[in-house]
Amino acid sequence: MGLNPKLFSLLGMCRKAGRLSCGHDAALGSIKSKKAKLCILTLDSSERLRREMEREITFHAFVPIHIINATIDEIGRATGLRSAVLTVNDEGFAKAMSVLLDKEEEVNQ
Repeated sequence: MGLNPKLFSLLGMCRKAGRLSCGHDAALGSIKSKKAKLCILTLDSSERLRREMEREITFHAFVPIHIINATIDEIGRATGLRSAVLTVNDEGFAKAMSVLLDKEEEVNQ
């Protein structure tokens, strides 16, 4: 597991707060309704799913999109739901996660 444990903790809290949309249909609905503040895709998400999410975000709501260094199973352990795509529907959670994800990307470059 190469992802920051703080991010998993934030994902779990976000889920418990009802501010996380997990799965293809829920994430798409969140993006289309402009509730999404951040879109997260797992390392093992399909290329087709990635393209679809990028297209929908470009068309409906310009939110940051991150491919994280975690699998569907790891996300399942953190949130209680196995999913390749998640949207964070809260500005505070999204900002906190974006800071962690940006630091993670800087380290991996």
